[in-house]
Amino acid sequence: MNPAFSVIFLTTLIGVGQGFFISLYVAELLAQAELVALSGSPGFYAAGSGFALLFLLAGLVASFFHLGHPERAWRAAAMWRTSWLSREVIVLPALMLMIVIYAATHLLGGEAASPGGASIVAGGIALLLSLLLFVCTGMIYACIRFLQEWASPLTLANYFLLGTASGFTFASAFAYFTEPALVGMFTAVAIVLTLVAFVSRGASLVRNGRIKPKSNLQTATGIRHPRAVQKAQGSMGGSFNTRHFFHGASPSFYRSIKWLFLVLVFPVPIALLGGGASMDSAALLVAAFVFQYAGLIAERWFFFAQANHPQNLYYQNIS
Repeated sequence: MNPAFSVIFLTTLIGVGQGFFISLYVAELLAQAELVALSGSPGFYAAGSGFALLFLLAGLVASFFHLGHPERAWRAAAMWRTSWLSREVIVLPALMLMIVIYAATHLLGGEAASPGGASIVAGGIALLLSLLLFVCTGMIYACIRFLQEWASPLTLANYFLLGTASGFTFASAFAYFTEPALVGMFTAVAIVLTLVAFVSRGASLVRNGRIKPKSNLQTATGIRHPRAVQKAQGSMGGSFNTRHFFHGASPSFYRSIKWLFLVLVFPVPIALLGGGASMDSAALLVAAFVFQYAGLIAERWFFFAQANHPQNLYYQNIS
């Protein structure tokens, strides 16, 4: 498939926002249970919610660049009964609304600060919406059975693990400036999630490398000769099919992107997180998120590019 950067930024940015909000809510639950000692400042949760909203909003804005007619974007929610994309369009703004309410409960104080109070309820709803949004986003691709590279439970697992890992990595840097007591916990969770994501993403790479296409050149062209070789697609230039269903990158560039994201998403941030926590370094914690997010952009490009649309069996060469 031909990766669209609007979708790449949409999926990676909202993943960070979801993961980061989950980290905030987990921190509040632990504080309510007196498992961690925090300052209790409502500004920590309100400011954190603001950053989560910024990530989600940036992803939403990026998605508009993928629309041929942005003024008709509201129609994307019309097929919610059968379309995971429509469900994503509904859940994303609902999550943003609940995060706004969650931040407001902390700023207003009172019952919001007590166990079982308004912030716990609002945060719990937002947590469920975050998890549901991961499902919706992942299922947009996992439900397409003829794209064998996507049609796997690993697609859902990778969207969840990479999103939460990047969210907790950002939370580590955020906590350094707002709630230092949480840096150790956020860093540890970020490292564990990144390691588990490495196993899951690695499993998907191994699986996809072993996929045997269900169709071949003979079935695609209708020519049953066992040694059929396509030299041209019947036209001298590109077409909609060649522009939108194949990435067009060279084999060397394609391979380099895979190794680039494997390095940037996993070992580099793990090393930086460990160094940042042990040396009490804000620069290393911030760098961990920057490198990991850069790697996620490469990872998502590779995710889309690796999906081999069956029509490419026919449209192999331009001339």
